[in-house]
Amino acid sequence: MDMVDLEKAPGAGPQAGPGEPVRRSDAEGCLAVAIRIPVRVVVLVLVVPVRMVWDVLVVAGRFLRDAVLRPVGRALAWLGRAVFVWPLVGLWRYVVVPLARGVGWLGHVLLVVPAVWLYRWVLTPVGQALARFFTRVGAVLAAAGRGLYAGLAWLGRYLAVVPAVWLYRWVLTPVGHALVRCGRQVARGVGLVVTGVGFVLYWTLRVLLVLPVLAVWRWVLAPAGRFLAVVGREVADALGHAWRVAGHLSRAVGRFLGTVLRWTVAEPARWVYRSVLTPVGHAVRDTVLRPLAEAGRGARRAARQALASARLSVRQARADVRRMLFGGPAERQPVDRREPSAAEARTLGSSTTALTKD
Repeated sequence: MDMVDLEKAPGAGPQAGPGEPVRRSDAEGCLAVAIRIPVRVVVLVLVVPVRMVWDVLVVAGRFLRDAVLRPVGRALAWLGRAVFVWPLVGLWRYVVVPLARGVGWLGHVLLVVPAVWLYRWVLTPVGQALARFFTRVGAVLAAAGRGLYAGLAWLGRYLAVVPAVWLYRWVLTPVGHALVRCGRQVARGVGLVVTGVGFVLYWTLRVLLVLPVLAVWRWVLAPAGRFLAVVGREVADALGHAWRVAGHLSRAVGRFLGTVLRWTVAEPARWVYRSVLTPVGHAVRDTVLRPLAEAGRGARRAARQALASARLSVRQARADVRRMLFGGPAERQPVDRREPSAAEARTLGSSTTALTKD
C-alpha cells in the first residue's frame, strides 16, 4: 500500500529562481494544507466501502458473464440459426433463386426480345427519318430567325440603345456627380456627430459599468474562484488517493477471502478427489467397467460372425435355387491367342478369297 505524506516539511523543496515559474508545490500555502488532511480523511472513509462494493460487483459480473451469459448466448445463437437463418437460407436457395431465374428468363423472352426488335426495326428508322425532317426544317427556321434577329437588332439599336446612351452621358452622369458631392458632405457631418455621441457614451458606460464590474471581478470573484479551485483540486486529489488506497484494501480482503476459501473448500475437495474418488474410480474401472467392455466386445464379435455366417448361408441357398431353376452358367471356351503359322495363313487367305468370289 502506498503511503502518502500529507504534511509538507517546512523549508522542504528547492526555491524557485527569479526567472523560473512557480511550481504547484511551491505555490501551495497553509490553506491548501489545512484543507487537504480533513478532506482526504473524509473521502477515504466514504470511498473504501464504495470501492469494495465495486470490486465485488466486478467479480460477480465476470462470473455471471463466463458461467451464465456466454453459454446462454451461444445456445440462443445456435437456436436462432436453426430456427431463422437455416430455413431462410433454404427458402432463398431452393425457392426464391430458382423462381427469380424463371421469372427473369420469362421476362427476357416476353419483354426484352420484342422491345429490342421493335427498337431496332421500327423506332430507329422512324427516328432517323424524323431527325432528317426536323434538321431540314430547323435549318430553314434558323435562316429566317437570323434575318429577323438582324432586323430587330438594328431597330433596337437606333430606337433604344442610342437614346439611352445619350441620356446616361448628358443627363444622368452630371446629376449623379452632384448628388455624390452632396452625400459626402452630409456623411462627413453625420460622422462628426456620431463620433462625439460615441465618445460620450463610451466614457459613461466605462465609468458606470466597466469599472464596477472590473472591481467586483478583481476583488471578489477572482479570490473566490481561486479558493474554489484549491478546494476542487484537493477534493479531486483526495478522491484519486482514496480510490487507490481502497483498491489496495479491497485486493487484500479479496486475497484473504480467496485464501480462506482455498484452505476450507478447495484443498479439502481436491484431497477428497485425489485420495478417495480417484482410487475408487480406478477400482471400479478395473473391476467392473473393463470386464463389461470386454464382454460387450466379445458379444459384438460373436454377433458379427453369426451375421456373416447367416449371410453366407443365404447367399449359397440363393445360388443353389438359381442353379436348379436356370441351370449352371455356360463354361467359357479358352481363346487361342498364338499367332497363326504360314500354312494356316495361306489356308485362311484362300478361304476368304473363295467366299469373296461366291
